[in-house]
Parts: sequence; C-alpha cells; structure tokens
Amino acid sequence: MRLTRAESKAANKRALIDAAREVVGRDGARAKLEEITQLAGLTTGAVYSLFGGKDGLMVAMIDDYTGPLDRGPVERIPSGRPLEEVVDAIARQYWRMSADPEAAGLLLFEVRVLELVLNDANLLAKLNAAVNIAEADLVRHLAGREHDGVPVTGEQAVRLARALKALLSGLGQAVILGVHGSSEEFFADAARSLVTARVLGPA
Repeated sequence: MRLTRAESKAANKRALIDAAREVVGRDGARAKLEEITQLAGLTTGAVYSLFGGKDGLMVAMIDDYTGPLDRGPVERIPSGRPLEEVVDAIARQYWRMSADPEAAGLLLFEVRVLELVLNDANLLAKLNAAVNIAEADLVRHLAGREHDGVPVTGEQAVRLARALKALLSGLGQAVILGVHGSSEEFFADAARSLVTARVLGPA
C-alpha cells in the first residue's frame, strides 16, 4: 500500500534518526552526515528538508532518546500506594534494563552523545533540557506519595529523584560493564534505603 506524503515524511524522519543513533553510537563527534544518510537510504537533501541540516538532526536524535527507564511499571501503581512501592518499581526497572543484552549498546550510545554535546553548546543545552524533562517526569511519579503518614512534597520528590537516578545509574553501569552482578533485589533494597528523612529533606 502506498504511503501518504505525511506517512512518507514520518518514515524518513524515523530512518534518519535511527541511522544517526547508530552512527553517533559508533563514531561520536566524528559522525559524518553522508554515512548517516547512506545508512538510512536517503540523501543529504532529505536531512536539510526534514531537519534543516545536521545540527537539526542531532537535536531530533537527542529529543528522541528518552533514556532507558520505562515508566510503565510506575504508571500501573495506583495513586494511593506508598512512596516505597514506587521507588521499588523504578529500581527493578533499572535492573532489568541493566541486565538486558542490548544495555551495552545503550551505554555506548550515551557515552558518544556526551562526547558529541560537550563539543557543541547548543546540543549541550538541548541535552540538559531533555534531562530536566526526564527528571520532572520522575518527580511527577514521586510527589504526593505517602511516606511516614504524610505526602511527599515537590521539593522532596526532586531530591529523591536526583539521588535515585545517581544511585541506579551507577549500579546499572557496573552491571553492564561486568564489575559486579548485583541482583534485582539488591537494586530494590538500595533504592528503598534512600527513602529517609535525610535524603528527602524537610517537608
């Protein structure tokens, strides 16, 4: 069945973003536009038409990469359940991501993206914005959950979200690199240990 113009445009965008991820994941800041378009089966003209140029494609690629954490398990926890239950679900999702055979490729891509954006102030600003959006999404899942009989405030949720991300990212990288093989239960136990007054701060 023949694609509509809008469907064809969306498919070409998808092909270029996927190709950019693969080439950037391999070459980092040395990624060449010609190699990206060749892998996507398109021309450099398509990049300029769809994204305005290579920089626009790189921005779209960063926007498209939302990170490894699927919020699905958290979304399924009813709003009345306690904070510890949400933190437990997040930790277990990080463990599953880390134990996935494709996790090494995702980690390499993240390293290459850092190499790319640290050489480009505009891309760095875009990445920082994406990180802030991801943090806000995590905070949304934590704020208002009950802990010790009172709901967690937005400020407390921010503190906990940052601590969780740092802890779980570090544990996950160690698993991916084979430094240690921490279990799903260890991830969950370590994450729940952050749910304390010292980490959360004042209400």
